[in-house]
Amino acid sequence: MESRTVPPGPYRATKLWNEITTSFRAGMPLRKHRQHFKKYGNCFTAEEAVDWLYDLLRNNNNFGPEVTRQQTLQLLRKFLKNHIIEDIKGRWGSENLDDNSQLFRFPANSPLKSLPRRHPELRKNSIENFSKDKDSIFKLRNLSRRTPKKLGLHFSQENIEKMNHETISEDQENSIDNRERSQKDVEEVWRYIILIYLQTILGVPSLEELINPKQVVPQYVMYNMTNTSKHGIVILQDKSDDLPHWVLSAMKCLANWSRSNDMNNPTYVGFERDVFRTIADYFLDLPEPLLTFEYYELFVSILGLLQPHLERVAIDALQLCCLLLPPPNRRKLQLLMRMISRMSQNVDMPQLHDAMGTRSLMIHTFSRCVLCCAEEVDLDELLAARLVSFLMDHHQEILQVPSYLQTAVDKHLDYLKKGYIKNPGDGLIVPLPTYSYCKQISAQEFDEQKVSTSQAAIAELLENIIKNKSLPLKEKRKKLKQFQKEYPLIYQKRFPTTESEAVLFGDKPTIKQPMLILKKPKFRSLRY
Repeated sequence: MESRTVPPGPYRATKLWNEITTSFRAGMPLRKHRQHFKKYGNCFTAEEAVDWLYDLLRNNNNFGPEVTRQQTLQLLRKFLKNHIIEDIKGRWGSENLDDNSQLFRFPANSPLKSLPRRHPELRKNSIENFSKDKDSIFKLRNLSRRTPKKLGLHFSQENIEKMNHETISEDQENSIDNRERSQKDVEEVWRYIILIYLQTILGVPSLEELINPKQVVPQYVMYNMTNTSKHGIVILQDKSDDLPHWVLSAMKCLANWSRSNDMNNPTYVGFERDVFRTIADYFLDLPEPLLTFEYYELFVSILGLLQPHLERVAIDALQLCCLLLPPPNRRKLQLLMRMISRMSQNVDMPQLHDAMGTRSLMIHTFSRCVLCCAEEVDLDELLAARLVSFLMDHHQEILQVPSYLQTAVDKHLDYLKKGYIKNPGDGLIVPLPTYSYCKQISAQEFDEQKVSTSQAAIAELLENIIKNKSLPLKEKRKKLKQFQKEYPLIYQKRFPTTESEAVLFGDKPTIKQPMLILKKPKFRSLRY
């Protein structure tokens, strides 16, 4: 069955649950089975269900090939607990399901989980909490229309300059507040910049359901960007927040196994497994995951970007989100990702599990200590495994400090600094007007803007293909043909006639040659 990628946004785990349960109910083959000398129709065995669901999850864009058979079995147990399926006698509510020939069936109705709705008063309070402080004059703008997610955003220097220029220009036109610059202002600039970039990358109309602005602690971001080693690892001033020395030693031992094994370390058969178990026990005993409970929805929403054509966007989004973490959490995450990445790539690493490869073991062991919800979520294990797999492969880029963020903040601070002028009346120095709040628009206006903006972005994509001089002519023809198939109206608007299309490739209009008129050959007389 063809999978549909669930885009970033609020309550993505619930949307994924509904998609998987619907696909399973619609596609799982049903047939007659015999059990204890009795025939049952329209049912399936647990083993058949594991086989089918395992294949579905591995080929689904939202989960990928890292899914294990054991995880699939755990998900089926949750199906039974939530009455997505029931045993052949109609019993459900427990997790008594094994990979065997036990018979199950679908109930008459398969309930879908409803998306949570925030109460209007709660939503109002959330907005007021961000704006009631007199010094909090920055309001997050809806910039998603400027950078459509489908095109994939990478923050080149040109993109940064354009975004900074547009933001400051709007601020100059619509400002209303006068005040002196302070440390509070600096922190608010950091909060404002990181939120506006994050919303732009995710391409969502609002971050309201994903993160409360108050959850962005500017001090954490500034510390994570400035207090680092030459390798980019956070350096903690308070050593009591750091990993215990024995855990650091154990992690170093496994991360550099091929070298450390030659240093007369006291080893024995199974030594590496005991060291690994010690590290795992420490991380699994932490009071909350490294990505924290409060950022659960934010990181889950990013999972929608883990597609081959959106890989760069996902890296940019995770890079920003990991800066929000408390410095001790970020340091632990950096060291953990370095260790498991090296271990999974180390051909000299002894086998740490009898039935599981090193990479699968790393993902299976540490996924829940990296990401999980404070309240049990049915897809927690699968979502966390997907994220940890991506972090392992791209941790060096994701956990490095983005230079464009510091550049953007410096530009805003410089703008505030230059905005101070002398009032001719009293000689006092007051700031130029800075930022104002966005005007709320109706849902209909938003939908209209979304459609028009999307079409403009697609038209821009077409122009990029046309003007790409490095693209071979054959490849350009292929892309344009595919574009015409997907967006015929936009293509027709750009090339209303075949002649206009022919001009692009320098072709001459094809004209059929007239049929040859056979004339009788003239014979000259042989006589002179």
